[in-house]
Amino acid sequence: MNRKKLTQTTVNKAEYEGQNNERYIVWDTNIQGFGLRVYPSGRKAYVLSYRHHGRKRLMTIATHGVETLSQAQSKAKIELGKVSADTDPLAQKQKNAQGDTVKDLCAAYMERHAKIKKKSWTDDQAMIDNWITPAWGALKAKAITRDDVAALHRKVGAKINPKTEKPMQTSANRVLALISKMWELAELWGYVEEGKPNPTRKIERFKEVKRDRYVKHDEFPLLAKSIKGESNKTAQAALWLYLLTGLRKSELLSLEWSSVDLDRQELRLADTKAGRVHYLPLSAPAVDILSSIPRIVGNPYVLTGKLSGKHLVNIDKPWRRVRKAAGLEDVTLHDLRRTVGSWLAQDGSSLPLIGKVLNHSNSSTTQIYARFADDSGRKALEKHGEAILDAAGLRATAQGASKP
Repeated sequence: MNRKKLTQTTVNKAEYEGQNNERYIVWDTNIQGFGLRVYPSGRKAYVLSYRHHGRKRLMTIATHGVETLSQAQSKAKIELGKVSADTDPLAQKQKNAQGDTVKDLCAAYMERHAKIKKKSWTDDQAMIDNWITPAWGALKAKAITRDDVAALHRKVGAKINPKTEKPMQTSANRVLALISKMWELAELWGYVEEGKPNPTRKIERFKEVKRDRYVKHDEFPLLAKSIKGESNKTAQAALWLYLLTGLRKSELLSLEWSSVDLDRQELRLADTKAGRVHYLPLSAPAVDILSSIPRIVGNPYVLTGKLSGKHLVNIDKPWRRVRKAAGLEDVTLHDLRRTVGSWLAQDGSSLPLIGKVLNHSNSSTTQIYARFADDSGRKALEKHGEAILDAAGLRATAQGASKP
């Protein structure tokens, strides 16, 4: 082993003395493990050798000519201090240099969280592909700031949705929520420093107006006529089942015959967004629709697609035809599910019962139907109005006028 006291003079004069391109290092006698590596090409670099948990490590500290010997020695002392604190500085350096980009974090999020725990993981993947990785993919996760997030939030919110011709502010809020969750997990998984503030903190969300569109009673005859005229019979059955069961799009399209019990007039859905088994009673009309659907040998799905063994996927195109023919182009597929809840509420069903039928995981989701289900406010004000008239010595006539 070649050992000597390293000075600026010895560093400048050092030449490669190895054989057959073998590693050649001049080790410093002052700092344990510190040395000057000389390459066959004449290039020189300062290195540090140490052991971590019994494993021998060699890392490059600096390049000669870029940093001085004194600067390299100071760095070596800092790295040796990390080793004493039970940290592997080479592993940390490699981690910082080679990984932990936003793209890496996105991939980890999808594999370790979204695909395992979320039924709607494809929505997260779409937001990542459309917005997050194009903007930050090559950047380090720890480098993302609140300003970066706010700028992306504004960018998504300013984009005009070609279908609605309105700014995509709701989508921007969903992207913001996804980023918040990803960076929460990034801290847990070591992609960012523990305790570092989430870059989404204190960013104001766009105001959202909850959608409450549903098919009203006077609109329904036109919709029914349009569904009846749809040429795609599988899509036709699907639309009727949406209206009769209130199932989510993904739940209905992936429904298998093994989950259908026509004798008990019941569906048993094991794989739901709420994360629990959902038993849904079937009305007589729903049973009639299901009974009319032919079963395809080798295909387990109720609503079969064009590909062998697969379920129906493209329901959007038939639905656009149906709603256009009915003059209801502002009604979405999800609005059919909302129609079920709205009609149940208007018929006097309680909010807990509606939540049970629609398999809501959070009772707050069902509150949108409260305006139908709870008429106590109107009754209270009617009673109050009568009291006011009584106190004033007035009486309301059948025509709405009042008299002493």
